[in-house]
Amino acid sequence: MDNLQIIGSEEWCVFNDLGIPAIKARVDSGAKTSSIQATNLKIVSRDGQEWVKFEVSPLQENRSIAIECQARLVARRMVKSSSGISEERLVIKTPVTIGEDTFEIELTLANRDTMEFRMLLGREALNERYIVNPAVNYQLKSFEDSKINTLYAPYFKEKTGLKIALLASNPNLYSNKRIMEAAEARGHEIHFLNVEQAYMKLDAHSPEIRYRGGIILKEYDAVIPRIKPSVTFYGCALIRQFNNLGVYCQNSAEAITQSRDKLFASQLFSNHDIHIPITGFAKSPMDTKDLIKMVNGAPLIIKLLESTQGKGVVLAETNKAAESVINAFKSVNTNILVQEFIKEANGQDIRCFVVNGRVVASMQRQAQKGEFRANIHQGGTASIIKITADEKKLALKAAKVLNLAVAGVDIIRSNKGPLLLEVNSSPGLEGIENATGKDIANAMIMAIEKRLKFVN
Repeated sequence: MDNLQIIGSEEWCVFNDLGIPAIKARVDSGAKTSSIQATNLKIVSRDGQEWVKFEVSPLQENRSIAIECQARLVARRMVKSSSGISEERLVIKTPVTIGEDTFEIELTLANRDTMEFRMLLGREALNERYIVNPAVNYQLKSFEDSKINTLYAPYFKEKTGLKIALLASNPNLYSNKRIMEAAEARGHEIHFLNVEQAYMKLDAHSPEIRYRGGIILKEYDAVIPRIKPSVTFYGCALIRQFNNLGVYCQNSAEAITQSRDKLFASQLFSNHDIHIPITGFAKSPMDTKDLIKMVNGAPLIIKLLESTQGKGVVLAETNKAAESVINAFKSVNTNILVQEFIKEANGQDIRCFVVNGRVVASMQRQAQKGEFRANIHQGGTASIIKITADEKKLALKAAKVLNLAVAGVDIIRSNKGPLLLEVNSSPGLEGIENATGKDIANAMIMAIEKRLKFVN
């Protein structure tokens, strides 16, 4: 014990063989194996052995730096992430330098975009080498910001890209941060614009959009709308104004508006032979009993037309309960849909993320025990899933009918085949990126580049 060095809860690591000059690691004796952030993994064969190529963005706040690495694949392991999702991870072995010492460690290649640190140093690397003092940091070597800037200077790219606006409400949301990072990583200039702090000048000769303090918003190449439901009307007005100024909007105001109107969207789907659970809509309370009968009776789903992320969605388990809920909503002039309950789905549904006519990722969501709706925003769990050809066709057709370039398409499996639940025009990225390991934010930016014929 006397010859063991003291290591802090955070330390700098160097991987010369991988070409990583410095990466900050969280020291975690509770984790067995060390892990490092890795994307774009590709397994290749070399001299009869499996190698893995991957990219590491070693600086937490700068995804524009992506170092291409390669190492021999030594294992595949099932690992349970901090969110409770089990997944297979690739394992490599490579030398690491911490302070003055260099030794080999195993690293699992993981998607750590949501984690505070790009690397985790586990107890296998610590055993018989270090004693952890969680009260201190950087005991073995410290890198000043100036040194980090010097080490990574060759990797910084000159900004010669597009000028993009992210039109949303909260810059700290995971999805918005990831989109900002992805745009910057591809060399674009991106600005966050709060929907409610922008305003318009309507004029035939010189229309404008201005931002807080009178800043004129001009010379944007593209707008990525992430409009929350409560500001749909105003947000879509801004999108139309951007469109009138010649700016490409990734989702149009018309597409967002009709996707938010669940009744209109359901009518569009029915008109285009897209199968949905049997759905009913009525105005008069006198029609309640027949309305319930029309969707095959209880149990049934009652949902507000403006519901999002599972909010405003109720399961009525008996006809009497359904009548009470429906009549209560009608008494306060709230528009609702009633929908048949798909019992065989067992609280599961599928979220397909569609970008420019491609399903770029799919996950299965499982409702928590006692809940009927598979919603990770309300405690459900998510896992990667391989969708069928029919499910893929359904997702793509639904997005196309609504004319959405970016869409989260929710599907449920039934005895009659896949059924469309709804389509979200501002789908969240956190759950599906964590579940699938796919860089969806990057796919969204690449779709804009393709649409604008931008060559990097």
